[in-house]
Amino acid sequence: MKLVVVGGGITGLAAAYRAVEVARERGIALELTLVEARERLGGTIATERTGGFLVEAGPDSFLSEKPWALALCQRLGVEDRLARTDDRYRKVFVWRAGRLHPLPDGFQLLAPTRLAPFLASGLFSSPGKLRMALDLVLPRGTVDDESLGAFVRRRLGREALERVAQPLVAGIYTADPDDLSLAAALPRFVELERRERSIILGLWRASRRAPQAGTSGARWSLFVTFRDGMEELVVALAERLPPGAVLTKHRVVGLERRGDRWRVATAEGADLEADRVVVASEAHAAARMLRYVDPTLATLLADIPYASSATVTLGYRRAEVPRPLEAFGFVVPRTEGRALLACTFSSVKYPGRAPEGHVLLRGFVGGALNEAVLELDDATLVMRARDELRQAMGIMAAPVLTRVFRWPKAMPQYHVGHLARVETIERLVRALPGLDLAGGAYRGVGTSDCVRSGEGAAERALGIRPADPRA
Repeated sequence: MKLVVVGGGITGLAAAYRAVEVARERGIALELTLVEARERLGGTIATERTGGFLVEAGPDSFLSEKPWALALCQRLGVEDRLARTDDRYRKVFVWRAGRLHPLPDGFQLLAPTRLAPFLASGLFSSPGKLRMALDLVLPRGTVDDESLGAFVRRRLGREALERVAQPLVAGIYTADPDDLSLAAALPRFVELERRERSIILGLWRASRRAPQAGTSGARWSLFVTFRDGMEELVVALAERLPPGAVLTKHRVVGLERRGDRWRVATAEGADLEADRVVVASEAHAAARMLRYVDPTLATLLADIPYASSATVTLGYRRAEVPRPLEAFGFVVPRTEGRALLACTFSSVKYPGRAPEGHVLLRGFVGGALNEAVLELDDATLVMRARDELRQAMGIMAAPVLTRVFRWPKAMPQYHVGHLARVETIERLVRALPGLDLAGGAYRGVGTSDCVRSGEGAAERALGIRPADPRA
C-alpha cells in the first residue's frame, strides 16, 4: 500500500508513525511518504537551546488528562524523558486594574468550587460574586450551540466572563469568546449544565469525586512536557519512520483522483501516486489542495477561520526580578487593553528552562481579539512586552535573552456552528475513498487532540477503523 501523509506537524507525524505501527502489526507492505512544505518537521512545535535557556517557540506541554499523547510517548519508549510541572507553584494570577490578583483556589476555568477563597478574592466585586452565585438557581439553557461568551454571561455574569473566562480561554484558543462555540471547544460545560443544571454545583461535585491532577500521588501533573523541550517528541517520531520516507521543502499544490488511486503534486515538481492520502495540514491549505477534487468541500475547509499569534520570550537574572515567582504565570483580560494575552513563568513551571540564577518568562500576543499588534516588528513587540512586565512585576532591568516567534494563521477558531460544519466535511470526505483529513481544525486543537486525529486517520487508511472519524 502506498500512503502519502501531507503535513509534517505533530498530526502528520503521529499519522505516519501509527501507519508504520499498524503495517508492522498486520503484515501490510507499506510504502510511506510524508510531505512537508517547510525544511523542518514539527509544525508549531520547536525548541531552541541557548546560553543555558530552553525556549519553546510554540506549545510548551500537553495535557495528561487527554490520554493520546501520553500513550504515544509510552509506545515510543520516551516516557522516561517526560517532566511534570512543579505543582507547589500551581497558581495563576490575573492582571487587572494594575494588580496581579491570584485566581481563587478551586476556581476551575469558568466557576469556583471552593467558597472561602472565592469570597475572600479581590478579583471580583461583591455584586459580581452575587451574580455568579445566581448560577445555583438558574434553569438550564435551551440553545443547542451557544458561544462561550453568551453561556458565561447567562450563567455567571459579565465579571466572570471578562475577568476569568475570557483571559483563560484566550490562552488556549486565542479566541473571541463571543465567537467560540462552547459545544466544540468546551463540551464538558455543555454536558455539565445538561446533567447538573448548575455549573458551580456540577464542578463542586466533580471535584469531590476525583482529586485534581498532580495530587494524591498521581504520576503525572495536568501539564506534561519533555526534559529537553517538546521537540523531543518530534525527533522521536521522525527517527522511527522508514529511511527516505520524509520529503521536506515540498509544498503540495494539488490532489487528483486517478481511478481508485490518488495523485499528489508539489510545487517543486514531485508527482506522487498513492492508494491512500491523509491531509494533515491547516484547513486553509487543505482547501487549496482539494479545490478541484470537491469545490464544496474546499469551500467548507476554507471557511474555518484561523488566528495569528506570537510568543515573546525574555530571560532575566533572578536578582533583577523583584517579585516572587511562585506561580505558573498570569493572564490578562482583554478589557485591560494590553498587548500581552498571558505570561508563563517557564522556569518555575518546568525544570531546566533557565540557567542557575536566571528566570525565563514567555509572553503571548495577538490572537483573534488583537491581531493588529502583530503588525509591529520584533523589536517593538519586545519593547511592549518589557514595558508591560515592568508595570505588572516591576522588572526594570534589560533581559539577557529575547526571542520572538510568530505563528501566522496557525490557530483554528471553533466558531458557533463549527461542529455542524465538521460533520458535513467528514460526510463529504467519506464520499472520496482513500482520502482522510486530520489536524487541529476539526475536533480539538491541543497536541493530544492532534495525535488522536492523526492516529485515527492512519488507522482508517489502513482499514482497521470505520470510515467515520467519530467512531
